[in-house]
Amino acid sequence: MSEDRSTSNKGSLHSLWRMRSYLRPYIGQMTVMGIAALVTVGAELAIPLVSQRVIDGPLADGDSSGLWWLGGLALLLGVLEAVFGFVRRWVQSFCMLDMETAIRNDLYAHLQRLPVAYHDRAQTGQLVTRATSDITTIRRFLGFGLIFLVVNVTLFTVVTIYLLRLYWPLGLLVVLSAVPVAYFTLIFEREYIVASRRCQDLQGDVATVVEEAAVGIRIVKALGRRRTIGGRFLHESRQLRRASLVKVRILAKFWAILDLVPQVLLALVLLIGALAVAAGDLTLGSLVAFVSLVVLLAWPIEALGWILAIGQESATAADRLYEVFDTEPMIADRPGAHDLGAARGLLRFEGVGFRFPGADRDVLHGIDLTVEPGETVAIVGATGSGKTALTALVPRLYDVSSGRITLDGTDIRDVTLTSLRRAVATAFEDPTLFSASARENLTLGRLDATDAEIAEAISVAQADFVYDLPWGLATRIGEQGLSLSGGQRQRLALARAVLGRPSVLVLDDPLSALDIHTEGLVEEALRRVLAATTALVVAHRPSTVLLADRVALLEGGTITAVGTHHELLDRVPAYRQILSAESDSDEVLAGGRR
Repeated sequence: MSEDRSTSNKGSLHSLWRMRSYLRPYIGQMTVMGIAALVTVGAELAIPLVSQRVIDGPLADGDSSGLWWLGGLALLLGVLEAVFGFVRRWVQSFCMLDMETAIRNDLYAHLQRLPVAYHDRAQTGQLVTRATSDITTIRRFLGFGLIFLVVNVTLFTVVTIYLLRLYWPLGLLVVLSAVPVAYFTLIFEREYIVASRRCQDLQGDVATVVEEAAVGIRIVKALGRRRTIGGRFLHESRQLRRASLVKVRILAKFWAILDLVPQVLLALVLLIGALAVAAGDLTLGSLVAFVSLVVLLAWPIEALGWILAIGQESATAADRLYEVFDTEPMIADRPGAHDLGAARGLLRFEGVGFRFPGADRDVLHGIDLTVEPGETVAIVGATGSGKTALTALVPRLYDVSSGRITLDGTDIRDVTLTSLRRAVATAFEDPTLFSASARENLTLGRLDATDAEIAEAISVAQADFVYDLPWGLATRIGEQGLSLSGGQRQRLALARAVLGRPSVLVLDDPLSALDIHTEGLVEEALRRVLAATTALVVAHRPSTVLLADRVALLEGGTITAVGTHHELLDRVPAYRQILSAESDSDEVLAGGRR
């Protein structure tokens, strides 16, 4: 996520203008909304004119018979206003909510296309507020504010022209009242857009703190850091409060001016109009109509403050959305990328180098390694040697910075991501589970899996505990799988990877949270699976290394030795040292030699 939170009126309005593509499918509905709003306002405008006719006609002439048809006309105008007001709201509701859904769907789809590197930097709360409150703000302006901005400008123009024709001195006074409104509007826009953007960004910061505290609640409680995390939340919350008060003060000043202008205008109209009636230059009915129309103008002028406020918030919200939309997916299908098809599983690293985006040094360099079909290679190395980065390159969670990785002789960047990730399954050391049923979590990578296949994957991963859950496989697992133990989460994630029946299986130390007994059972079952699958296994425990046909030692970002477990134990001191550090006793090493 961009750390530059400055924004400009020009840039934000440009982002809002780009949103017009989402309006195109609803041009017809928006036209209906506009017409309905104009008819509603037209009916409101006509009522003062009917009042003028009543006063200057039947009342002045003493002819009560003329009151009936004028009263009926006023009633008809009231019904017309109610009916078209209902039509506008009804059309607005369904088409604008459809538009909001379309924007949100596109944003979510784009977030899914963005690489892992983007999500490593992005704050979750910022993304959540963009997908929720920012899109809702845009919908409110495009569905309501924009329509009434046009309607109110039209209303002000029509009324002003009519008032100029009715009695030009008072009409000119109404025209002059627009000057201070326009002046203070320009000042308001410059101040409010900055304050609005700051508030929206701080809302994202607060959401991030809440999300992190909720996900890490066990750590917070276990370490007794409730006050520390609470203090962080209070700090962000107070910043948001201060920024919101700044925004409120700007709005309050602007609305006070918008409230004052119509009141001063009304007082002047009453004074000058009364003098004109006394001088015979204006009829009493015309003065009543004039005053009624000026009162009617008070709402559009006052509503201008709300419309401009929501318009500025919508502009900055659009700016925040396009910060995401304009981020190009760095990992995407190349032009001409083809489907991988059925893969044999021949995996090669050819001079592979990698550095994280924005980093100043390589994590991996000069990696050369071949994994034959059906072979299992363990990656062993000290903490920070680049093991996890190496495994993340195979399914293209990141792309190599130099060299290439091939699968069956084809550069993995030349095949579609969908087909590559269908052929490559990954189980991570820190597994991610979703707030869904155990079955849905298991079949995430293969929705068409049968009950027998699910049962087999559960057996391989020794995840039979799912049958003991309250509703078995239908039991809903809590967010992040925190209702399960670390070992249970790992076993479910492993079962999910195995269930996909991949050509290449990448296991990033998937057994680290298992007890020795369960680990032994899982390893025994895994041997059967790995016998028919190309596998790359990050291993810390010597027992996990024993699953592999060969072992690659990773030191300082490059592979320094490759061989069987026994060979490396005998001739590579660094390998023995790493395994000794991970082992609880020398008996495991001795067992490895036997």
